[in-house]
Amino acid sequence: MEKVFHPAVSRGKANYGWLDANYSFSFANFFDPNKVQFGQLRVLNDDLVKAGKGFGTHPHKNMEIISIPLKGEIRHKDSMNHNAVIKAGEVQVMSAGTGVEHSEFNSSNEELNLLQIWIFPKKNGLEPRYDQKDFSDLMKENQLINVVSPRSDQSNNSLFINQQAYLHLGDFETGRKIEYVLKNEHHGVYVFLIEGEANVADTLLKKRDAIGIWETDKISMGFKKPSKVLLIEVSMN
Repeated sequence: MEKVFHPAVSRGKANYGWLDANYSFSFANFFDPNKVQFGQLRVLNDDLVKAGKGFGTHPHKNMEIISIPLKGEIRHKDSMNHNAVIKAGEVQVMSAGTGVEHSEFNSSNEELNLLQIWIFPKKNGLEPRYDQKDFSDLMKENQLINVVSPRSDQSNNSLFINQQAYLHLGDFETGRKIEYVLKNEHHGVYVFLIEGEANVADTLLKKRDAIGIWETDKISMGFKKPSKVLLIEVSMN
């Protein structure tokens, strides 16, 4: 088993007034040669966006983009004629493919806390697409819920992206222990602890800490406090 620990304090930071951003990987003006990507996972941004503010219309190309609002809601508009609101409990996916323009704004009166995740696609030049889903009714305490999967292996009505990647969310009580089995021997797992305290693969994680694990077929997690976790399994090739 190989591991890399990314404590919350090691993240890149930027404050633009309307946006307070935390970068798990090199992004914008933050560059760390040891934190460029984890396998096919390129970006994990933890953003705080003030009410009425957001990201104006801008382009993307050849990237699978997943947005997870933890608090508040996002108003999404794009060049594919989608106009939607994504609230906490929902997940949004967008395949930029050959090219798409979009905007994301905080449409509520409270601060928005948003996780933005970018994953390289299995190949470039794919047709752009958009989807979102409310997972609130599927979330069960002390279980990992699969919210994103490859198109070839969708389960539990998960959203799909164009890559061998699986995203899970879970809320756990103090004292719970689970084991996660990887889908493929060439994959790794990036565990981001949103809230709480947990022992993951014999490493203690606190709020917003993360750990990347590979060259293993399974990982163990034990929760020392009530916790919320994001687990991203991706191809390491």
